[in-house]
Amino acid sequence: MSTERTERTEQPGHTPDVTIDESAPAVVRLSATVNAPLDTVWRLHTDIDAWPDWNPDVTRATLDGPLAPGATFRWLTHGLDITSTVLQWVPGERIVWGGPAQGIDGVHVWTFEEADGAVTVRTEESWSGAPVEASPELLQQALHDSLVQWLARLKERAERA
Repeated sequence: MSTERTERTEQPGHTPDVTIDESAPAVVRLSATVNAPLDTVWRLHTDIDAWPDWNPDVTRATLDGPLAPGATFRWLTHGLDITSTVLQWVPGERIVWGGPAQGIDGVHVWTFEEADGAVTVRTEESWSGAPVEASPELLQQALHDSLVQWLARLKERAERA
């Protein structure tokens, strides 16, 4: 896993990308290389209802309607009952969601790029709000550890498929 970041080139007619809150007390950026086809990785990651099947940190996940900007999904992870809203959706390339959970406002960006038979999955997430301001180092570490696990489990499951 690395902390590299790349920017996507804007296309004519393309809406500007939704980004994380760079000024948030907790910001994590990670990436992983997954040796599986993009379609496999993307399908696993965006089949929200199936997250508990491959990510034991997610106890429950339910998407309300089709996956598209404005869609919401509820999920339970690490004891947090979260309702997230899809903020951006570029099939096969990018998904962004965000929302509040117990005083923490999160924005989570995922990007996927296929090259040479592998997929680079990049994730960046920001957390802000009173709980994070009260304990930024602890929550930064919790966020980091959670994303490391998510990427490792996504990689393992996609490469096994």
